[in-house]
Amino acid sequence: MIDCFVPFENIEQAKFTLENLNKEPLIDRIFLLSQNCQNANYTTIQIDSLKSTRTMKQIAECATAPYTLLLTKYTTTEFVHYALQRMCDILRDSDSVMAYADHFNKKDGIVSNAPVIDYQFGSLRDDFDFGSVLLLRTDALKQAAAQMDKDYNAAGLYDLRLHLSRLGAFVHINEFIYYDVELDTRKSGEKLFDYVDPKNRSVQIEMEQACTDHLKHIGGFLEPKFKQIDFSNDGEFEYDASVVIPCKNRARTIKDAISSALSQQTKYKFNVIVVDDNSTDGTVEIIKSFANDPRLIYVAQDRTWHGIGGNWNAAFHHPKCGRFAIQLDSDDVYSGPDTIQKIVDAFYEQNVAMVIGTYQLTDFNSNPIPPGVIDHKEWTPENGRNNALRINGLGAPRAFYTPLLRQINFPTTKYGEDYAVALRISREYQIGRIYDVLYNCRRWEDNSDANCDIITMNANNLYKDRIRTWELMARVRCEK
Repeated sequence: MIDCFVPFENIEQAKFTLENLNKEPLIDRIFLLSQNCQNANYTTIQIDSLKSTRTMKQIAECATAPYTLLLTKYTTTEFVHYALQRMCDILRDSDSVMAYADHFNKKDGIVSNAPVIDYQFGSLRDDFDFGSVLLLRTDALKQAAAQMDKDYNAAGLYDLRLHLSRLGAFVHINEFIYYDVELDTRKSGEKLFDYVDPKNRSVQIEMEQACTDHLKHIGGFLEPKFKQIDFSNDGEFEYDASVVIPCKNRARTIKDAISSALSQQTKYKFNVIVVDDNSTDGTVEIIKSFANDPRLIYVAQDRTWHGIGGNWNAAFHHPKCGRFAIQLDSDDVYSGPDTIQKIVDAFYEQNVAMVIGTYQLTDFNSNPIPPGVIDHKEWTPENGRNNALRINGLGAPRAFYTPLLRQINFPTTKYGEDYAVALRISREYQIGRIYDVLYNCRRWEDNSDANCDIITMNANNLYKDRIRTWELMARVRCEK
């Protein structure tokens, strides 16, 4: 029933996987995917890259069994008893084109659960985690591969997945089907910036093209046509800008953040709105130590649920909020005294509803750390709002046009709130960019994303995919 394709570097790397696969009665043939190795016991397909378009087409051409099992990583894979039968049955019964499953991770001799999440209409991230095992319906594989008309070196597997998604559903089997060996042992916070690492730029260009083509096929692509903003007709604002600092239990860092904001030098009148969400560690006392500065506005939240989004809502609905609301996280600092000035100038010069700057990753003491400057240059005026559906973040610091923000509001969440607002704004308005470093993003042990467990990461990714799904649905309706 199954033809299997296994990434192959050498027999030591693949030995245990091949031994496990040879025990599976449903597997008809095993093909090795190799760039430079041969093995006399198996048919070897010489590939240029594991994830290239050429490789995907070679797999589709060789597969003849009803189902195609594709292993996507150079890891050791071992299936639980009757797992492949289960995958085939569910793929058939659900009338889906692809199945993927929860699994176990083996790392440093320890076995742990590695659940994955459901695929959605808006699950356009090229780093969506399916695990290392994909079971495809071979007829759908062949049809999708035949429709692939771009030649990618790195985005071939991603492009194949997008084509498959237009042919049918993906079924997530939330059962633990196989064992995998985890090779990337970094903490979650250390993986966050892989996609914006400058050395991965050529890969990102390919991924963007594949995603953009997909959006055009499903009617979700937006042409670079934007509404204009008349800043002279938006009412009276006492302040031109407000720095917004939401916080909860940030006694170690809030003084640095407030000091950084108040030290800004501008031609415009600005204030600093600090919204505290019921801190209990001395944060409030530190905020109040700045009370003699009339530019500081302290907002104390009630004891209902707010999250970061709710704290933002309290800030920009405050009557003292300025025309532009500018982000500063409670554990970060601006890189210089001219950040606010540059951001306000950009609103007027670029006629935009939101401005996103460039930041430098640093340690707690503001010393630069890899990968360094995060500029998100993958954003272009022509295609940024389309590509925004593919990536998991848009950059910092973020600044918003307050009258529009008061119409949209932030979702009351503690994760993804700014991403949701940015997608919504970009549906109609241009987002401006500043590629000078404006912000030091300090990485330390108490960052909310420093070392998330898999349940938290899955919840975060599922929510952001849902945000993308809602936004993509709205864009498809706009185009119709």
